[in-house]
Amino acid sequence: DVQLVESGGGSVQTGGSLRLSCLASNSLPNNYCMGWFRQAPGKESEGLATIDSDGSEIYADSVKGRFTISTDNARNTLYLQMDNLKVEDTAMYYCAADSRPWLCYSVSAARDFGYRGQGTQVTVS
Repeated sequence: DVQLVESGGGSVQTGGSLRLSCLASNSLPNNYCMGWFRQAPGKESEGLATIDSDGSEIYADSVKGRFTISTDNARNTLYLQMDNLKVEDTAMYYCAADSRPWLCYSVSAARDFGYRGQGTQVTVS
């Protein structure tokens, strides 16, 4: 079984940056897709970014050019670098992973990945 634990959330001013990390309980198989999604109060969850085994990334339009997803070489840590943060980025952020590699090609699918962490709060003011 895969366990994911996020860290790095916090409070930041508009225009600031945060880097979220997600530690997997063990290195994920190469065919796993990994991603991030967020949930703001009163809103539907939103897929933000996915990264496949080749390192190909896709992003939601709302974060494209501001957020960057990456992994370490062992693929046991997932990152989300968030720059130029906006008030509307305030949400609980979750990392996720799934053994179905084709899900990587739909950023919205990150909300429905089979494994997810407990989330880390990001507040922008």
